[in-house]
Amino acid sequence: MLRASLLLLVVLPAAAETASVSPVRWESWSNGVFARARKEHRLVLLDLEAVWCHWCHVMDKTTYQDPRVVALLAERYIAVKVDQDARPDLSGRYQDYGWPATVIFDAGGRELAKRRGYIAPEGMAGMLKAFADDPTPGPSVRPERRNGTARSASLTAALREELERRHVESYDDDAGGWGTGHKYVDWPSVEYALQRAGQGDAEAERRARQTLTAGLALLDPAWGGVYQYSTGGVWSEPHFEKLAQFQGELMRLYALSYRRLGDESYLRAAREIARFVASFLTSPEGGFYASQDADLVPGEHSADYFALDDGARRRLGVPRVDRHVYARENGWLIRGLAELTQATREPETLRAAVRAAEWVLAHRALPGGGFAHGEEDAGGPFLGDTLAMAQAFLALHTATGESRWLERAEECAHYLEETWRRRSPRRRQAQSGAEQNAALVRLGVELARRTGKDFYRGIARQAMRYLAAPAVARAEPPAPLLLADWDLRDTSR
Repeated sequence: MLRASLLLLVVLPAAAETASVSPVRWESWSNGVFARARKEHRLVLLDLEAVWCHWCHVMDKTTYQDPRVVALLAERYIAVKVDQDARPDLSGRYQDYGWPATVIFDAGGRELAKRRGYIAPEGMAGMLKAFADDPTPGPSVRPERRNGTARSASLTAALREELERRHVESYDDDAGGWGTGHKYVDWPSVEYALQRAGQGDAEAERRARQTLTAGLALLDPAWGGVYQYSTGGVWSEPHFEKLAQFQGELMRLYALSYRRLGDESYLRAAREIARFVASFLTSPEGGFYASQDADLVPGEHSADYFALDDGARRRLGVPRVDRHVYARENGWLIRGLAELTQATREPETLRAAVRAAEWVLAHRALPGGGFAHGEEDAGGPFLGDTLAMAQAFLALHTATGESRWLERAEECAHYLEETWRRRSPRRRQAQSGAEQNAALVRLGVELARRTGKDFYRGIARQAMRYLAAPAVARAEPPAPLLLADWDLRDTSR
């Protein structure tokens, strides 16, 4: 493992040096940006990118090198570039628009336009000029949904039936997976199918098996690890970025599926993901890095490169690894390794999980039981970091039986209650969202089971009241809500 990490450090600079120098003067996100915009009578352009994202690189090499775009930005705008992995608040707000996501604001912070994905130079220049001439919100800006909360801490029978129907109807019976566009292993949907299969639902088991088996095509045969998704409604056209979340969640899911279904190919998949994490995403101190880039040369498609074997790839270089060590990403990976430990009882896997947890405790812990996102934690603290680490601690408690991990998970829950539950509902919901509220329900339920304390069940019920509001439930993917509802009803029986 150490030898692979050292080799990675040697070859990474060769790939990184090919990045283009931008003629755009990029600023960091802050309130000062809008103060300056008011003073100088400018608009603000936010380029919310992912450092691993192919089309973000393409925009940097084309759109933001175009003389018309550069001139318009210099004359009429303050240009802001943000790595969405570093700012979960902005990422959560605009995740439906990218990546890259392009947002234009007036000087008062009002959104004028929100655009998804790659924008060619001509389109960008036209958009920049149009809003500079007439700063009126365009059709891409819609009023924010006002959600409220439900009275009951569970889905109504009618709403549950509606979500169940959506879950089934969105399944692709031909190719597997939920949805027919991008193909990826949607872990909440598969996990919910496994829950149903455990109750004797043969169709749910078929869906889970078909998706898990089809998803094996997203494993990198040379280095291990899993690609994020495939395009074109098939499993054979992957985008090659490897994100910590996908490694952690799919390692966990494949290990869990092996334990539930007994298919050896699922265990091999979990081990292959762990191999990639050990070789490419593990820092010398034991914490986990955030991602590996989709491109060897930023902006150039890398299908031919990823078709090569290990030796041929390394002779050309290695795609950039984002060496930020975020608490949230570490929580996802620790949880995956702990679940794999349950399947294999291999001590090396558990040691890697424990070592990372101890690193995060030493370098990201906040007073009171919470966690910072990164070293600087701009905009934080965020709910997701403490929530992911709480889930990781529970998984370590299951894998080891050691009470210290359960105590850490309880500290996280108390921090979340103190920090988030007492904020205004509107501010709380804006920062947490449906997916994290669903995870919070399941965390509270599991802590209540292990400790017998109603306090944690109260946390779960409060989060479920947000999810059970029809406006939320009908606007979100059904599987996370169905899992949360399932767990809460199960513990209440």
